[in-house]
Amino acid sequence: MKKRIVVTLLTASMLAALAAGCGSSGGNTASSEKTSEQTSASSSQSTASESTSTTASASDSKAESEAVASTSVSAESGTASDAPAPGNWSDEEAVKKAVDEQWEIAVVPKDSTNPWFVRMKAGVDKFASDTGVNCYQVDTGTIDATHQAQQVEDLISQGVDAICVVPVDIESMDPILKKAKDAGITVITHEGADLKNVDYDIEAFSNAGYGAFLMQNLADAMGEEGTYTTMVASLTNGSHNEWADAAVAYQKEHYPNMKLLEENPRVESNDNGDTAYNVAKELIKTYPDLKGILGTSSFDAPGVARAIQELGLQGKFFTTGTGMPADNAEILKSGVVKSLTVWDPGKSGEAMVDLACKVLAGEKVEEPLNLNVDGYTAMTRRTGSDTVFEGQGWVTVTADNCDSFGF
Repeated sequence: MKKRIVVTLLTASMLAALAAGCGSSGGNTASSEKTSEQTSASSSQSTASESTSTTASASDSKAESEAVASTSVSAESGTASDAPAPGNWSDEEAVKKAVDEQWEIAVVPKDSTNPWFVRMKAGVDKFASDTGVNCYQVDTGTIDATHQAQQVEDLISQGVDAICVVPVDIESMDPILKKAKDAGITVITHEGADLKNVDYDIEAFSNAGYGAFLMQNLADAMGEEGTYTTMVASLTNGSHNEWADAAVAYQKEHYPNMKLLEENPRVESNDNGDTAYNVAKELIKTYPDLKGILGTSSFDAPGVARAIQELGLQGKFFTTGTGMPADNAEILKSGVVKSLTVWDPGKSGEAMVDLACKVLAGEKVEEPLNLNVDGYTAMTRRTGSDTVFEGQGWVTVTADNCDSFGF
């Protein structure tokens, strides 16, 4: 590892032992080698009254509204038709160097029990098996910002070469990532565009574009009229709130007969399906004119769909949001949810590791950035940012195509 000083008098056997130490993991990182078999988060359920009482005003600044209004989104996919096809990681000089140097790259998800991040782990594991790079995803357990922060602290202490993070809480994670940077560790993030202490953050798409795309799906389901609200995992989740803000701005520009619920414009699900279900029931009970909920977390729309089914409101109340195709096939085929949106988190994991290799190898990172992953082959910088790169990776999931994704 680049931070371990290898004395020239070290014997060959000692070097071998050091290499073995880099490949193994102790403490929290040891569990990263386990394949997670859980398919739902088990975090404690918040009461509906606590969740629905938490609100935040959706951003509607003129600058943001203009930016979102000008965003062009496709009804099918965000992948550019002229984007190059992915290549072979093993042909990359940076990846070859990562193998030769035995760099250790750790990926820290929000919640390793969430199917979304189980899929991310599959991508990271694929990168490792295909290339020989020493990369792995840490077993974080259920979503917990404090626990995630401690695991990053542990990785800093262990002296890993690169840390890739999908942050639970932007505000609390940023100073910890500064410690990583100060220690000479490469920092790559995903869904953390507002973080300051990173080398680079990669997003599967423009957050403004994805928010507009979500709103298009909700408006289509609601017939472009009626009152709706937005749901996020938490009010401190950077990407979820950016999507929701962009969705609201897009609605104001394009759907004048839709209206954001002023009394409760933003509610939290805590990235938990049971919480989303209970919050939805309480909202429907409290606000009789409410007609739709735009979700962001992969647990939001499925949880809301349960409430719709239980209350017999199919065809009268609507939801959309991010969702895994296989996990949500039933609610899509039943018609309770018309469409969901998704990108492949496995590919996000692969892309983070590939970019970490490039940074560690000292390669120049410039646009169009090609990480040899579908949706990440022609990445461009976010306007006004030196660190955020955006891809073209979203798709619409419907009853007709939900069985075709393989996850």
